[in-house]
Amino acid sequence: MTSDKKIAVAVRSLEKTFEGRKVIENVNLEVYSGETFVIMGGSGSGKSTLLRIMAGGIIADAGQVFFGDKEISRLGEEEKESIKRRFGMCFQSAALLDSLTVEQNVSLPLREHTKLTSKVIGIIAKMKLNLVGLQGFEHYLPSMLSGGMRKRAGLARAIAMDPEIVFYDEPTAGLDPIMCAVIDKLILDLTKKLNLTSIVVTHNMESVFRIADRVAMLYRGKLLEVGTIEQIRSSKNMIIQQFIKGEIEGPIQLT
Repeated sequence: MTSDKKIAVAVRSLEKTFEGRKVIENVNLEVYSGETFVIMGGSGSGKSTLLRIMAGGIIADAGQVFFGDKEISRLGEEEKESIKRRFGMCFQSAALLDSLTVEQNVSLPLREHTKLTSKVIGIIAKMKLNLVGLQGFEHYLPSMLSGGMRKRAGLARAIAMDPEIVFYDEPTAGLDPIMCAVIDKLILDLTKKLNLTSIVVTHNMESVFRIADRVAMLYRGKLLEVGTIEQIRSSKNMIIQQFIKGEIEGPIQLT
């Protein structure tokens, strides 16, 4: 990816502190339209907090988040909500409502944010479920699905409103290696088919190298480096090298 690409999301001088601990410190990055951008880092590195700030779920203490030419903190509530409807969010837990069927879960954003008829909403929900390989499971409850199927149902809900950007928080957490590969392929396929910009938080290095166009490495809330897979693999930063190789010895403190 080069700098002449259209910027979908830009983060400028972002800061966030929780209970006296700085979890995001002076983070600056750009995500290009149509790319799969991966934010990686260990537990407690601040990657999920950064994702939630970018998605509008958490307010930063300082800094700015731009979507195109709009800076979200300067917008009124109505315009801010309009921007958020251009996003899809796929949570680590899938966050499905147990009392609703798979189709009803996928339909929720459409029922809440559109004036479409129930018939049209049902058709759209089925289409989204087909895209993630869950045709025939519309009337199942989440408790009747495997972990991988719940993740796919969560993804179908994330794309229900035809978003421009989808945020993924640890999309392969808790899955076996084969199902991880299935979810990774699905992310890539949907990004291409639906012309999405995908922003993925993960510490799964196999997933990083499978799906990323570019990668950002966070460590203790600081952005160490942003680059392509090749650039990250050949990074001179010893923290990055220790992390991607999964080595015990190195500058990363294991306490």
